Amino acid sequence: MDEPQHSLYELIGGETGLKALVDRFYDLMDSAPEAVRVRAIHPQGLNQSREKLFMFLSGWSGGPALYVERFGHPRLRQRHMPFPIGKTERDEWLWCMNKALDESPFDAQVIEYIKGRFVEIANSMQNRVDIDL
Repeated sequence: MDEPQHSLYELIGGETGLKALVDRFYDLMDSAPEAVRVRAIHPQGLNQSREKLFMFLSGWSGGPALYVERFGHPRLRQRHMPFPIGKTERDEWLWCMNKALDESPFDAQVIEYIKGRFVEIANSMQNRVDIDL
């Protein structure tokens, strides 16, 4: 008999694991010099950002669809359009998330899978071209 498949949400420890990841991500964004530009496009207080990312990732990873239940379809690109997101902001966001993932207790294959999906998401959020002069 085959073993039951587990959702990504379960593989990262459900609510507890996901909250820890989101908290570490925003702690890094709030304190690391490597994230100064992406931090600047966020509100001064990050509590609402933490909550929304947690809610989104819950449903995205196969857990409760908290974001959809409260706000409707995520429409990520549309919701991020008011914020200038170029290569620098994308790279800084990914730096924070990758560091938070690398510090997590998740299985290495799970971490690599998530990193790959987040690259795709972060690339799709770009709405500005950086021009080096």
